[in-house]
Parts: sequence; structure tokens; C-alpha cells
Amino acid sequence: MKLQDILTKVQAGELSVQDAESAIRGFEDIGFGKVDYARESRTGYPEVIFGQGKTPEQVQAIFARLYEKHGKVMVTRADWLMADRVMEIVPDAVYDEMSRLLTVGSCERRFSGKLAVLSAGTADLPVAEEAAKTAEWMGNDVDRIYDVGVAGIDRLLAQRERIREASVVIVVAGMEGALGSVIGGLVRRPVIAVPTSVGYGAHFSGLTPLLSMLTSCSAGVTVVNIDNGFGAAFAASMIQQAILEG
Repeated sequence: MKLQDILTKVQAGELSVQDAESAIRGFEDIGFGKVDYARESRTGYPEVIFGQGKTPEQVQAIFARLYEKHGKVMVTRADWLMADRVMEIVPDAVYDEMSRLLTVGSCERRFSGKLAVLSAGTADLPVAEEAAKTAEWMGNDVDRIYDVGVAGIDRLLAQRERIREASVVIVVAGMEGALGSVIGGLVRRPVIAVPTSVGYGAHFSGLTPLLSMLTSCSAGVTVVNIDNGFGAAFAASMIQQAILEG
């Protein structure tokens, strides 16, 4: 909202001084946090709430304010206690236990290109679903291609044409994280690799696939942090946004 519009609304009594101040600053200080209302105008997407470490009451308070401003909200790393509190004030909110995402609404803009999310194994599904559902909320058409790890390479090769149809590919893998390199050598599209904390002792809770993906011999593979399906989906959506607006 432009400054002149804000002042006009204040003059007409349509906007309180407090709300006008928040609109001008772009955020509201609610004591335990500052809710960033201007993030959507800066980045194309509203602030997303990181639930882990917050109380259900804090999540509820932030959710309520973002919903009032944007009509769409996402909480990552949420749990049922947070979901119950949020649903008290926004009954339409939906909680998905596998991805641990709590959402309402979605981006009205839809991208034309498809986004593929691949998982190496079934154990990687929580992270893969965090990526897939985040991407859908952000306006992407998502193709889920799961359980195609390199231990059964024929399963992956059978999906080659399907993978190549995507505009951006997110690869989710634990153990040694080899799937990211293999996909990087198969497609001419951006590949975003997500290491997971799935694996045995020398896997070091995701450090081994993280380093493997970072040192990939396939040029152009981008890597996000361990178990960060949300970050991968956000990056992929920014690529899609750039293609759309370019």
C-alpha cells in the first residue's frame, strides 16, 4: 500500500493510527516477535512461520495476523498442538502430519512449468513432502517421483522422460546422497539437492550426503541444508517466478 493511500484511509477513518504505523513500517512488533507484513511485496511470498521452538500460543498469534493481512499462511515444523490452536481461530487451516506443514490458502499465481520432486527412498518422504507441499502452496504444479534411489537404478531410469519434462527438479536423498549427482547428469534444468538425516552411523545425521552433494561432479547442482525441503521448494519457486516474470 502506498503512503498516500495509507494517509487517505487514516483521514477517512478507515484505518487506525496503529495499523497505519504498521503499514508504513512494514512490520508489527507483538512483543515476542515482529511480524513482517511487507515480505510478500519484496519477495513475492508472505512470511512463513518456522514453528519449531515456538509455543502454540505464539504460532497462533502470528498466524492470525498473517492470515488477516494475506489470506494465506504456512507454518513449517508444526505439530498437532500448534494445529489445534490455529484451527480455533482459522477452522479452514490444514495440518499434514508427514510434512509437518500447517497451511491455509495458497498462492493465486500458478506457474506454467512443472516442478518435479524426487525421493531416493520411502524414509525420505517427510522431507520430500515438505518440499512438494510447500511448492504447491507457492503456486507450482508438482510431479512426485518417489523411491527412485540409485540402489535400484532401473526404477530411476524408467522415469527419465518424466523427470526431463520438469522446469526445476528437487532431489531428496539420505545415505550417501548419490541421487543428486545422477539427476544432475541427466537433465538440462536446475537441480536442487536436499540431503536428509536418514542413514547409518557414518552418515553422521545428514553430514555425509550434504558433503557428497556439495562436491558433486555434476555441474550446476545446488544444495540446501540437511532436511530443508522448505528451502528447496522456496528456491525452486523463485526460479519459477523469475521465468514467469522474465
